[in-house]
Amino acid sequence: MSGRPAHLGWRLFALVYDFFPALALWFATSALVLLVRGGEPVQPGSLASWLELALLWAVTGFYVVFSWHRGGQTLGMRPWRLKVLQADGKRPALRALVLRFVVATVSLAAGGLGLLWCLVDRDRRGWHDLASGTVLVRLDAPPPR
Repeated sequence: MSGRPAHLGWRLFALVYDFFPALALWFATSALVLLVRGGEPVQPGSLASWLELALLWAVTGFYVVFSWHRGGQTLGMRPWRLKVLQADGKRPALRALVLRFVVATVSLAAGGLGLLWCLVDRDRRGWHDLASGTVLVRLDAPPPR
């Protein structure tokens, strides 16, 4: 399996695709929170709202880290033939994938600066790639049958 480092455009396409499974998980999680609270919604700015936000972040993290660990790809990465690998081409460790998610969160919270970093990095790595020792590659297309 060979590929080359993925450029920003492929990363953004995958993020757009991954928004939809994440949105479904957020709806399901919020519905569960609403059920647990007996139909009482959380009040904005309350401790419960911050806890729900943390839960939504954790659920999103579980989705992406589980997907990366299972096959190196989220649902949004599959159509674009993107895969997360260790810098040496091997399968990343779970710890590296969790670190990748945490730093990617910081990167996006910083206005996407960490993601934009792949425009200046020689190997097209973002902050999350650099911190976790991973690389996002675009796999070569399979030969026609």
